[in-house]
Amino acid sequence: MTKFIFITGGVVSGIGKGISGASIGRLLKDKGFSVFMQKFDPYLNVDPGTMSPYQHGEVFVTKDGAETDLDLGHYERFIDEELTQKSSITTGRIYSSVIKKERRGDYDGATVQVIPHITDEIKKAVYDVAKESEADIIITEIGGTIGDIESLPFIEAIRQVHAENVKEDVLFIHTTLVPTIPGSDELKTKPTQHSFKELMSLGIKTNIIITRSDGYLTDDIKDKISLFCDVPKQAIVQSENVNLIYEVPLTFKKQGLDEYILHKLDLKAKKDHDNQWEDMVKRFKCADKPLNIGLVGKYTELHDAYLSVANALLDAGYENGHIVEIQWIDSSKISEVNYKEKLSGLDGIIVPGGFGRRGLEGMVLASRYARETNTPFFGICLGMQMAVVDIARNVIGHTDAHTTECNPDTTNPVIDMIESKKNVEDLGSTLRLGNYECRLKDGTKIKEMYGVDEIVERHRHRYEVNNAYIEQLEENGVVISGINEERGLVEAIELKDHPHFVACQFHPEFTSRPTKIHPLFNGFIKKSIENKDNR
Repeated sequence: MTKFIFITGGVVSGIGKGISGASIGRLLKDKGFSVFMQKFDPYLNVDPGTMSPYQHGEVFVTKDGAETDLDLGHYERFIDEELTQKSSITTGRIYSSVIKKERRGDYDGATVQVIPHITDEIKKAVYDVAKESEADIIITEIGGTIGDIESLPFIEAIRQVHAENVKEDVLFIHTTLVPTIPGSDELKTKPTQHSFKELMSLGIKTNIIITRSDGYLTDDIKDKISLFCDVPKQAIVQSENVNLIYEVPLTFKKQGLDEYILHKLDLKAKKDHDNQWEDMVKRFKCADKPLNIGLVGKYTELHDAYLSVANALLDAGYENGHIVEIQWIDSSKISEVNYKEKLSGLDGIIVPGGFGRRGLEGMVLASRYARETNTPFFGICLGMQMAVVDIARNVIGHTDAHTTECNPDTTNPVIDMIESKKNVEDLGSTLRLGNYECRLKDGTKIKEMYGVDEIVERHRHRYEVNNAYIEQLEENGVVISGINEERGLVEAIELKDHPHFVACQFHPEFTSRPTKIHPLFNGFIKKSIENKDNR
């Protein structure tokens, strides 16, 4: 029988439900259980694909093309499992599905209501995952905080899941803030008590409380929470502040959280503890040399917009004994006048993905600087496209070369919309999304890094290198190092006479793991270290 763990949040948002859930998933996987994770988001958008990064941060893409919340990136990095469309459920998706069923007449003329129709659809999302994934344990995070009007149907649905199953099959975990009053070191448990009571009023009895606080949770504080929230003292766990996010599972394990969860779910470990995660943390914490990497993008004031890229860079740095110091460089503030000054002294330059006109010229200049100074360069998605624009303008001589996304009238559209996307009017879920194959060219840097002939990587784009310019690009030192043979699309490029100028149309950051560093990030960091040492 599948076991269900539901994680809710109280008091304030942003206290680490996602990391807590991912950490629990890691611990249970280390005990030999198969784990699948979900995120329920209460907003009305069908998915975050059309939302501004300033509103939502990074859009994480699954292997089957779902545009999802960035917490799914945490889940995948921690549990090392590829998630799917079933992992990301929003109010928009739930209501869209119910309305379609009503229009088809699936409800036989019944009045369609939040209960039971919306809550049944939410429960179906939980039970379908249990059936299709065949996982031992499903961990579901409920977005937002208890008391939010928009999340009430989700809370009611998980209450019903509990009622429909035996008590050993369903576990509720509640994350709360234990704040310190300004001017005092005293931790206050009253917000946790109120949050617990709010859940109780909605029919949910919390089994485990995970707290966040600046101070240390003493036995006295735990006794107080235990008394007023009616949970055993051993079920109160502190999510400690750590220097490395991957330490969180280890702090939970130290407090016995994994064993308590198994006890409550009436499970016995299938294997002895796996030390792979602990060994990785020890290795990462030994990194002691600085590495200066410039991330040139348009959302650099909001680091969450590039969360997976940043994690992949940091992890690759740790694996190679270096602490990556990311220099967040706003591409919209780079110009012909200042680009050499802004980009000098970097050990490597990365230009990640994005959309829209703003900041593109700065990305073109970043490519030009890296190309002309032999600085290791890594372009991802839009970063590759702007590298092609740079080469077309400054090497081939097409001074007006551009992407038709921003200049539809350019006489040299070196980047153009994929043919199959030209008549698509909607924005949501109409990009080229998810896994696609790519064949790597013999003798290239990218093939050397991967060590295989064919790869499968995740995509999120609707613009592509214009194949009409491939011959000119190749005549001017560009190697088309990766091709999607089915459609003839350029997936990767590199420069012949450059220490490391590599770019790809896909998003390797989505599949990089702390225990399995992605080859392209590993290769880029290694070359950046070489560049630093040589300088």
